[in-house]
Amino acid sequence: MVSQLIQSILAPGIMISACGLLLLGTNNKYSIVVNRIRVLDEEKRKLKWAKSENELTEKEALRLQNIRQQIHLLYPRIKFIRNAVLSYTTSVALFIITSILIGLSSLLVEKLSNVALVTFMIGMIAVFFGSYFMAKEIIWGYRIVTLEVESV
Repeated sequence: MVSQLIQSILAPGIMISACGLLLLGTNNKYSIVVNRIRVLDEEKRKLKWAKSENELTEKEALRLQNIRQQIHLLYPRIKFIRNAVLSYTTSVALFIITSILIGLSSLLVEKLSNVALVTFMIGMIAVFFGSYFMAKEIIWGYRIVTLEVESV
């Protein structure tokens, strides 16, 4: 009985570890995209400060236009990553609650085991949404890279 209870409590723990790895990669990607936005914005500022928009060379004007397009496309991308981070974080919280409910159901009320199962399933749905947002981010990121490569 006790060993089965411990195994039941550890099952959500495995999902917590898996989500932790997903969060680590997603947070890294979030940092990279935020940094890219800052670098592009700084380059845009330098181009605008160096000359007024009417005095830019054709090459500089094209670069400024390209930077604006990239920044415009990076905003939805950062939102997808943010949503993925929130989904993965929510799932970790739900898996922790699941473990607690499993423990409490053995000590107090057996009916809590049904609540634990529902909580676990909602956590799995949150993991699915996190993966969905990361897939959208990858597709969106490809569009941005294509834009930059085509402009060169």
